[in-house]
Amino acid sequence: MSEFITLPWAGRQVQVEYAWLNAAGPKAPLMVFLHEGLGSLAMWKDFPARLCSAVGARGLVFSRPGYGRSSARAAAEPLDVDYMHRQAYEVLPALLDALDIAQPVWLFGHSDGGSIALLHAGRFAPRVAGLILLAPHIFVEDITTAGIRQAKNGYESGTLRDRLAPYHDDPDLAFWGWNHIWLKPAFARWNITDELVDIRCPVLAIQGLDDAYGTLAQIRGIAERLPATQLLELPECGHSAHRDQPEQVIAATKAFIHNRRHV
Repeated sequence: MSEFITLPWAGRQVQVEYAWLNAAGPKAPLMVFLHEGLGSLAMWKDFPARLCSAVGARGLVFSRPGYGRSSARAAAEPLDVDYMHRQAYEVLPALLDALDIAQPVWLFGHSDGGSIALLHAGRFAPRVAGLILLAPHIFVEDITTAGIRQAKNGYESGTLRDRLAPYHDDPDLAFWGWNHIWLKPAFARWNITDELVDIRCPVLAIQGLDDAYGTLAQIRGIAERLPATQLLELPECGHSAHRDQPEQVIAATKAFIHNRRHV
């Protein structure tokens, strides 16, 4: 059952939809799930619960403002090139503070959520125990913009809008905000590789070999900046490894966290 909390952000009060998993174990590690560019709390489905049960962790799942049942973004407030920075530096810390979360958290981020996790860990290193990243972006590739153009076609003339509508109060604002900024010429220069150097926590980065939105250059680029990064390259896997190969992702995450907790 999701709940709502009000945060001051972007000059107004926004409601953020969130849910706790395994809340009865207050001493267990806490994993915070950060969804992709078109995701929401509900779109994770049962994966966070399965992962938390396997790992023995508590979980916090939420919808960023503009997604799911959280406050919609105003139509007159388009996303800017720094939108992931603002989520990492403003929204996520505000949410953790509002929920009185003081312990270092494990961040599990998918796509945009993976990028937000990296940015947050670089700025707030003491607050992050570790990162598990699925198909994160650290720079813009041609395959990414091509995939986003294809998504635009699917939204306008295919079934994508119908598939997203059950998961967002305003699917049009959610979709077009994400789509327009990624296809903006200025966004082609977006690059966060220099911002990885301040990350101090362990990192597991996972990439599907059949991802229509990114290549191995993304996670290998993370490992170039953070040599201790553990990489997992999954064949026959697209952009959403937690849906395409959930058992492999759960097993890798469990081993990764177990090994770090018993060093």
